[in-house]
Amino acid sequence: MSIIQQIREKAAWLVFGLIALSLLGFLLMDAFVGKSGRGLFGGNSTSLGTVNGHSLEPADYETRIKQMEDQYKSYGYPMNDMTLQGIREQAFNQFIAETTVDEEVDKLGLSVTAKELDDILFSPNAPEDFKKQFTNEQGIYDINAAKNAIAQLRKQKGTMADNFNNIYLPSLLKNRLREKFVSLLANTAYYPKWMLEKLNSDNSRMASVSYVHVPYSTISDSTVKISDDEIAAYVAKHKDEYKQEESRSIAYAAFDASPSKDDTAELYNKLVSLKPEFSATKEKDIPAFISRSGSQINFSDFFVLKSKMQMPFADSIRNTTEGAVFGPYIDATNLSLARMVAKRNLPDSVKCRHILISTQSGLEDSVAKKRIDSIVTAIKGGADFAALAKKYSEDPGSKDKGGEYEFSSLNTNLAKEFYEVLFNGAVNDKKVVKTSFGYHYIEVLNQKNFEPAYKVAYLSKSIIPSTKTTDSASGLASQFASESRSASAFDENIKKRNYNKLLAPDIKPNDMVIPSIGSSRQMVRWIYDADKGDVSEMFVVDNKDVVAVVTDITKEGTMSPAKARPLTEYIIRNQKKAELIKKNIGTANTLEAVAGATKMQVLRADSLSFLTPFFPNAGQEGKVGGYAFYPSVKGKVSVPVGGNGGVYVVRTENVYAKPNDAFNIEQQRQMMIQNQKMTIQRQGVIESALKKGATVKDNRRKVY
Repeated sequence: MSIIQQIREKAAWLVFGLIALSLLGFLLMDAFVGKSGRGLFGGNSTSLGTVNGHSLEPADYETRIKQMEDQYKSYGYPMNDMTLQGIREQAFNQFIAETTVDEEVDKLGLSVTAKELDDILFSPNAPEDFKKQFTNEQGIYDINAAKNAIAQLRKQKGTMADNFNNIYLPSLLKNRLREKFVSLLANTAYYPKWMLEKLNSDNSRMASVSYVHVPYSTISDSTVKISDDEIAAYVAKHKDEYKQEESRSIAYAAFDASPSKDDTAELYNKLVSLKPEFSATKEKDIPAFISRSGSQINFSDFFVLKSKMQMPFADSIRNTTEGAVFGPYIDATNLSLARMVAKRNLPDSVKCRHILISTQSGLEDSVAKKRIDSIVTAIKGGADFAALAKKYSEDPGSKDKGGEYEFSSLNTNLAKEFYEVLFNGAVNDKKVVKTSFGYHYIEVLNQKNFEPAYKVAYLSKSIIPSTKTTDSASGLASQFASESRSASAFDENIKKRNYNKLLAPDIKPNDMVIPSIGSSRQMVRWIYDADKGDVSEMFVVDNKDVVAVVTDITKEGTMSPAKARPLTEYIIRNQKKAELIKKNIGTANTLEAVAGATKMQVLRADSLSFLTPFFPNAGQEGKVGGYAFYPSVKGKVSVPVGGNGGVYVVRTENVYAKPNDAFNIEQQRQMMIQNQKMTIQRQGVIESALKKGATVKDNRRKVY
């Protein structure tokens, strides 16, 4: 088979390789949400956002989302609304990262030559997913095979060639450019010798001090009031610490439309009425019965080992006699019946080998049968099974391994006929079977860990609310909404009807999921189109009807006093307490006088470290420790110093250096430089720094 044909058969690796490379580069960041964007934009060319004037178009955004979805699915992540919302944020952050890094790369004039590209593809350091396609039987990357295959592919036309030339190769180039940029920055890492010598000198210093500590707790919190103006003034001095994203908050009333007891009882009685027919149905007709009855679980014609049965009431189901039906029983949000179809002892795993003559490529059935019969005759005559598998088998997954496979009993993707030979046969069985793939000659090599196994058919139906239940909930919600057209009326009616007033804070513009409510992009859009105090009409979200009022609108920028209060109030309170304590100390200029004025004791710390200034019975106090090591105050009483846990007055008795002969300055310096390089090279660090200096506009909520 030609190499180019091998590439055609494995075309999927191109797309997978693209996604993998994107992950290796800066395309995927650490975040983890909304529904897929596919089809939402149609032909709309409205920009979804800009970074330093560069636009993100809908088609590009959709492509990024699709790639990430495919990657998540390949790893088995469930595509729920929360995951999809995270993917949307990752896709936008991906655009920001790409754009900001690309700008810097362009400024520096970095490029990748044709020779470098060859080195990327045709060297031992080639991408793993690329090398895998051209790894020979000895596990060695065949560079010549890769060169020949790519040379032929570059001459071809069609989707596969377009993907390789227009998607895969540009991704390789982009990734290499980023590597160059990061390497360039990492090589600027420097740590001067004098700075390290100073650091070592400082960190070896110790002090003996006497001090008075007056805890902030000696003044009651209730005696110190903090105004909004004081919080605003503090935030204004520390703007970078109190930035906020755009968000909105709501209060809401929820009207439960989940199934009632009557709804559950109605479904229960319906399943009870189906039990006799379910039990009497012949085994071959069970799939049709299950489908006709509207079951949420399709019939699986496989056995499940006892140890693998994790469903509710597993013991009761296992004890049910063949042909009998257990239930109805509750399984999550379903009511179910379980019919015991059959019981057997089966192995947990089976090792086998096989040779496949495929009929999927158009080979006539009779010709395929003659070929497999000829192979069987040759093997019975002494021919080597592995050699014949390598030469004739058309199963690419096993032909180079002598036709061998090892299967778990959980593998229900096997063809039924194949599964029967492996798990219901015996070791050393040799059989020819026909499946949808063609004719197989199978030999069972080994079977391990036998235990009881069960084939069970499930008739499972969701417990859903009746029309009466949903109408009742929506009627109450609609009436409440119509009578609560202002925030004051909303609160008044909540109180009058004794409803629960629930809160959902900090809803972001592009959220799909509202905490405690559920997934409703429509409701988020309403929240951002409304003004503070506006009351919504009824929204149906999952099994509830919701009426909401917008309670707060937070603009991007610096926090308001109300938002910042929980974060700053204790800091400002301690500052004000410190001033009160200093006033109590007054003009006292000895430690004994300070202790008398504050009713505290003079304490001692004989081994105070400059690196970690820990005061006994008080805690670590960096600012106070700084006073203790200030040369000009040795032997003097310090001014009152406000620390983390109280106000301190300190007298330094002695300062000395702790000897440390283990320092190797040059070795330390190289280690510090290496740590700096590792920090620069860490995924997302450069992108995060560039983002801070970029002008980013996010218009996504206006489009979808």
